[in-house]
Amino acid sequence: MAAYIARRLLLIIPTLWAIITINFFIVQIAPGGPVDQAVANMQGLDGNISLERVAGGTSGDVAAPSSRGNASTYRGSRGLDPEVIAEIEKRYGFDKPILTRYGEMLKNYITFNFGDSLFRGKSVLALIAEKLPVSISLGLWSTLIIYLVSIPLGIRKAVKNGTHFDTWTSAAVILGNAIPAFLFAILLVVLFAGGSFLKLFPLRGLFSPAASTYSLPHKILDYFWHLVLPILSLIIGGFASLTMLTKNSFLDEINKQYVMTARAKGLTEKKILLGHVFRNAMLIVIAGFPAAFISMFFTGSVLIEVIFSLDGLGLLGFESTMQRDYPVIFATLYIFTLLGLLLSLVSDLMYTVIDPRIDFEKRGV
Repeated sequence: MAAYIARRLLLIIPTLWAIITINFFIVQIAPGGPVDQAVANMQGLDGNISLERVAGGTSGDVAAPSSRGNASTYRGSRGLDPEVIAEIEKRYGFDKPILTRYGEMLKNYITFNFGDSLFRGKSVLALIAEKLPVSISLGLWSTLIIYLVSIPLGIRKAVKNGTHFDTWTSAAVILGNAIPAFLFAILLVVLFAGGSFLKLFPLRGLFSPAASTYSLPHKILDYFWHLVLPILSLIIGGFASLTMLTKNSFLDEINKQYVMTARAKGLTEKKILLGHVFRNAMLIVIAGFPAAFISMFFTGSVLIEVIFSLDGLGLLGFESTMQRDYPVIFATLYIFTLLGLLLSLVSDLMYTVIDPRIDFEKRGV
């Protein structure tokens, strides 16, 4: 097993390199980068643009780096002082050849040096750390609730296959899956957050403005009270796929020969289900856990964050992409890909915990 883990860890290196490299060069050829936007913004100001004004502006005045090589290639740069254009390129690192920038990025990423955001005036790691509590809250609790509900429900549906319980629960989870999360979020706001009816839940942030003065139990309660509506919005459509996957996995195992043999030996249905079927049926469910976790934890829903005024990684990623904030884009891509690959390895190791008969080392995987 140690050799298998070592091989998987080593495989992470070329995988990360390939993903970052492909995305780097794709983004570099995309138009509308920060130098283009800076030039466009300057054209909207008065004509007497000085070098000092550009160099002295804050990073919030412009968005993210463009891939164009020199001042003459920028649209709208005519009539501007070449020194101003050169200063903009230098400010965003585009005075260097593309391969030089690529090499510097790889060198920095090896040491987890992601630099500073181009328009927020903070380091990338500080930005991610600032937004992480929101994403952890939404992703962790949503995923936990979905798994805690879907797995027992799927098992129950498999045992009660074809009954009225199976029929109406299937209709309920499919109906939930058909409702867009953002539409359900708006409905919850209208009904329970002071929209038109009741005002039972807060609508902004993870804590109340006065939360710093609360006692610890009160602060915990306030935290979960703020999460009720966002979590409900995220999980409404999350039960269907996992519930049906669990049900079908258990049905497939229940109809196998070893279950019939166990019944013939006089074992109770509970012992058969928990002692034999559960271990085999849960393998396919666990296989999808990393993807589900990454999806809920990192991508989230930009619309949900906007509706409930939650400034998380989803909103950060969207804004960074729109503004071409390359350090943030590539850093989040790098970190999330790395965590995803590590979680995939953890998922494989969980196979062996649930079913010790599985040995990846002997299979030469």
